Amino acid sequence: MEDKILEQLDRIERNTLLAAKNVLTIRDVSALTGLSLSWIYKATCERRIPHYKPSGKILYFDRKEIEDWMRQGKQLSNDELEQQAINFCVTNKKGC
Repeated sequence: MEDKILEQLDRIERNTLLAAKNVLTIRDVSALTGLSLSWIYKATCERRIPHYKPSGKILYFDRKEIEDWMRQGKQLSNDELEQQAINFCVTNKKGC
């Protein structure tokens, strides 16, 4: 029981520290996104994820850029799609 509490406190401490950081390491990005380290390494090699390498070796990430990257490719809900269709018809008046 005590081990579980200590483990939980450790996790809370790590998450609190992560929430306060603006410059992230690859492990931080993994914790933030839930993506594996190997996937992140591959994505950086393929330039699919924004990152920095100031010394040419160690990878760093900007928290806001990672959060923005995570929000790409939004899938609209049916209500949002319907509203877009209505707006299109009203704006273009092509007899939708």
